[in-house]
Amino acid sequence: MGTKRNKREEARMYFHGKIFTSDKENLYADAMIVEDGVIRWIGREDQAPEGTYKRHDLKGACVIPGLVDAHMHPMMLADYSRQISALPPEVHSIEELVEKIRERRKHQKPGQWIQGWGYDEGKFKEKRSLNRYDLDRGCSDAPVSIVRTCGHIRCVNSMALKLAGIDRNTPNPEGGEIERDSSGEPTGVLKESARNLVTKWLPEDSREDKIRKLVDLGNLLLSQGITAAADMGNLGPGDNLPLFREAARKGWKQKTAVYRMWEFFMEDPSFDMTEEDMDRRQQIFAAGLKLIGDGSVSGRTAWMKRPYCGKPLEYGMPVLTKDQMESAIQFCRSHQCQLSVHAMGTETIERIIDRVCREFSWMKEEIPYVRIEHVTDPEEESLRKAAEHNIAVVTQPVFMYAEVESYLENLGDDWMKQCYPVRCMLDQGVMLCFSTDAPATSWAAPSDPFINMKAAVTRKAYDGTDCGKEQAVDIETTVCLYTREAAKIVGFPGIGQLKQGFQADFAVLDRDIFQTDPEEVDETEVLETYIRGKRVYYK
Repeated sequence: MGTKRNKREEARMYFHGKIFTSDKENLYADAMIVEDGVIRWIGREDQAPEGTYKRHDLKGACVIPGLVDAHMHPMMLADYSRQISALPPEVHSIEELVEKIRERRKHQKPGQWIQGWGYDEGKFKEKRSLNRYDLDRGCSDAPVSIVRTCGHIRCVNSMALKLAGIDRNTPNPEGGEIERDSSGEPTGVLKESARNLVTKWLPEDSREDKIRKLVDLGNLLLSQGITAAADMGNLGPGDNLPLFREAARKGWKQKTAVYRMWEFFMEDPSFDMTEEDMDRRQQIFAAGLKLIGDGSVSGRTAWMKRPYCGKPLEYGMPVLTKDQMESAIQFCRSHQCQLSVHAMGTETIERIIDRVCREFSWMKEEIPYVRIEHVTDPEEESLRKAAEHNIAVVTQPVFMYAEVESYLENLGDDWMKQCYPVRCMLDQGVMLCFSTDAPATSWAAPSDPFINMKAAVTRKAYDGTDCGKEQAVDIETTVCLYTREAAKIVGFPGIGQLKQGFQADFAVLDRDIFQTDPEEVDETEVLETYIRGKRVYYK
């Protein structure tokens, strides 16, 4: 047993700062008192309660609440750290990717998998998708798999197709497509559920390696001011909850909500979520289930009401089966846990919202019972219903910022500018927050929150393309959507704001982000990150 310490001696006053609180009632402060990891008081220093405190001079620095990434894939992001990146600045063309594969093969044995991530045909010099023959030129005596930036499409080489038993006679799985050339031969591109046809053949990291990589990723996220995250599931079977819990014992510091991908658990009669698993007071807890409703805009698999540009018969595709949706709703209702649904296209958004609107909230607390992910091209009626039924939207400004080439190619300029109507959602009263979906976007540093913020406040792509500036929001709103609103939607108790009684999670920035030129928001760096008043990162 440790010696009981004097609480008054532990109390610390942080002062002489520009503290943005995300608290509607007290948006700015210059001092706060932290005791036992909790904010006991926050406001103007000259109004601070009397007492003896350890004093920490913020030296005029800008402070924001710890950022909450409400939709990311930390296990995938950690895993990708050792794979080939198919994105700029590493790769600018298919030929450069082929050369990267050749180089990797020189250091591996025949038959050993070569994996990569992040390819985006819009960013390739050749302006076309990968295919099996490209990958064969890089390596023909070992299986190769390169996952597209959206995470919904995988391209594999001929050896991988053979290993998985995929040929011209293999039928498309439900909710997926084996792309074929004009002669009927598979091109190596596996869309949506078809990407899982090779999953069981992929090499599996040891448990120790997974946890070590996750802890390393956690340190990167701390350097970006991210103190809480939602893990939105895997592309293959596996339960991340025990992995995060073990990683937390070994250095992962973020508060983490884990969502299970229902398609990998629905047939398992032993799968359950106990009240203990779902206790949100824990650092790591089970938050709910995740469903995939459709694909991506950049991959032309988001299910739209109008055809993609230049493809009069191509509307994308539904991925979610009725059985998956109904069984997930039943599970979430009976367990009082959250339901998350990926929905990008207009048809999918409408389908999901219309179905869940027939339900009453089954959550015990004031947490949205359903959250819809991405919501690229919603109709006004869907937004009205979402607001009326307290259905939350978790969206990603960085998508159009990073993937502008694909959005312009697939939607055209006018349609693209109507996508992700953030301003309209807020005006309608939709519960909304921002996140990155890292690593599922075409950016070399996909978890970087400040690129995402720049995209939100400018509504421009990285190359300056106007992505619908009337849907831009100011920086104060952006930070609130990345902190207070994200914490509310995930259901993280006591974080997301710097206010009395809340956990002292905050980031100290190298500039006043609220006075910075919007075009320079992405240059912001984190100097220090604190969790429960303890410094866990400094530059």
